[in-house]
Amino acid sequence: MTERHRDAALSPSEQATIRELLDADFRQTAARIAMLGRDRAEIVESSALTGSDDEHDPEGTSTAFERAHVQALLDQAVTHLADLELAFERLRDGTYGTCATCGRRIAVERLMILPAATACVTCASGRRR
Repeated sequence: MTERHRDAALSPSEQATIRELLDADFRQTAARIAMLGRDRAEIVESSALTGSDDEHDPEGTSTAFERAHVQALLDQAVTHLADLELAFERLRDGTYGTCATCGRRIAVERLMILPAATACVTCASGRRR
């Protein structure tokens, strides 16, 4: 297990800012999941109502492609929501902002852009040897 550095703790103001970012991202992601779920349901419903062979429709994409595309976006959003929940847990237990790979502090600037980040830039880019 990697050594955890004492300087990895976030200040109270940084914690408050991060919590706000996580909350906003969580709300946006939950809304995206709801929207994509509705889109997927509409695609499935509309394809059930038509008996046409849309796989060979020269006018556009196939229903199967649209359904797969929406499902992939939905899967990504669900994964991101789970990552945000883990970030909230790390914030509560005091490990938020600590790189899961090397144990050093993740730059606050990185966390402001990617609040669910679990690795510092060096580890995320694979430059650490």
